[in-house]
Amino acid sequence: MKLVCVSDTHSLHWDIPDIPDGDVLIHAGDSLGQGTLNNVEDLNNWLGALPHRHKIVIAGNHDWAFQDTPELARKALSNAIYLEDNGVEIEGVRFWGSPWTPAFMDWAFMLDRGQPLHDVWALIPENTDVLVTHGPPLGYGDTVDLGLGSHNVGCRDLLERIDELRLKAVIFGHIHEGYGVYQRGGTPLLNASSCTERYEPYNPPIVLDLDHAGE
Repeated sequence: MKLVCVSDTHSLHWDIPDIPDGDVLIHAGDSLGQGTLNNVEDLNNWLGALPHRHKIVIAGNHDWAFQDTPELARKALSNAIYLEDNGVEIEGVRFWGSPWTPAFMDWAFMLDRGQPLHDVWALIPENTDVLVTHGPPLGYGDTVDLGLGSHNVGCRDLLERIDELRLKAVIFGHIHEGYGVYQRGGTPLLNASSCTERYEPYNPPIVLDLDHAGE
């Protein structure tokens, strides 16, 4: 199974130059610009124009419509499977999606570090194959410069849960400057942020062949 992974498109999805075909397109959150229902409708039109047989979308901290008007947002997203602390099985591969990130300022889908995040990661089933989260695990694609040097801002509890599971892949975004492919043991960790730190949609989609993941 070929996964085509994007994230953090911020309503600039039409400007992504080349999106390879594959079996499953995965969007790991922050798909919206202003976070409105109109943004969702535009995203849905874009998804409908893509050739992938299956499409999975999770929310991110900019995706207010999925938090504030969830029923309307989900109804508007008719061209993809929306996951929010739940899963779907596609051709024998079990996917789980979750939007939560450690609290920073007052964005959507944020929880305090520690027990609140630990509890949502505990919901991930043991038999999950591909985990899609908006935020990164600690130490992988999560480095930011806050003006006082570089800091890792990923979630420690997410990393610990990943270590407890036998995953074929973890896909996330959120930290634009962390774009790239990482490895933890035999598990590929993909920061698929499409937008750069300057919110330019220049990072190409990351393609992962699950049959050869971890090699």
